[in-house]
Amino acid sequence: MDALKAAERSISKTYRKRIWNPFIEGVKNYKLIEPNDKIAVCISGGKDSMLLAVLLRMLNRFSEVPFSLEYICMDPGYAEENRKRIEENADKLEIPIKFFDKDIFSVVNKTDKSPCYLCARMRRGSLYEYAQSLGCNKIALGHHFSDVIETTLMGMLYGSQIQAMLPKLKSTNFENMQLIRPMYCIHEKDIIAWKNLNHLEFLDCACTVTKKTCNDITSSKRAEIKQLIKTLKQTNPNVEKSIFSSIHNVHLDTFVGYKTNGKKYSFLDNFDNQT
Repeated sequence: MDALKAAERSISKTYRKRIWNPFIEGVKNYKLIEPNDKIAVCISGGKDSMLLAVLLRMLNRFSEVPFSLEYICMDPGYAEENRKRIEENADKLEIPIKFFDKDIFSVVNKTDKSPCYLCARMRRGSLYEYAQSLGCNKIALGHHFSDVIETTLMGMLYGSQIQAMLPKLKSTNFENMQLIRPMYCIHEKDIIAWKNLNHLEFLDCACTVTKKTCNDITSSKRAEIKQLIKTLKQTNPNVEKSIFSSIHNVHLDTFVGYKTNGKKYSFLDNFDNQT
């Protein structure tokens, strides 16, 4: 059995309950795909985006909702061996990637500000722009369940805010464009298990600007959060589900302050009008 057939078979068989079903659940519950959508699947070369490409292609074959796909990969200045790894995996999984070059790494390397923040903004804008030039109305990213709960905790513990990651959102700079996260309900551990079962080797971090930081994951805040969740699971096995459920069940009336549409509000604003 070739790599593509094995990868797809393992999704529909071995990991049906842990990958395929949560994938379909997220797409349906959050209404991520609508009739006649043209979706740009954004591929970075890592395990998440490569699995996303395989999942959306499988759905495209079976879905009663008509939609089309483009597979795009921005090269922000990858080292030659990393670009080659992406190309080899794309060939192995028969993903027809369209590459486009943006010299982002060299620009980010000159800034005194946070290179990761600037890089993320520039990459997102470039993906929107290229997808729109292909006639797409949506871009799909490979963020998953674990990203969602880790980002929520990072915001609380290090950003002094309660802020989640939405399964879809509208672009503020590109008219009629949306961003969707079809793997919103899939756990990272199951993505890793799928990758290992199929003996696939994807990029971990291809950044040439913060390569030392990428390799030394123990120094990252996200790694700290991962370890915190792992520790909490020892006494509360359902802690991940609880965090995920909490962002779906916000009791706004109990918040001292909140922000919506860029404007801040306080519980005192309507306190005197309450009966």
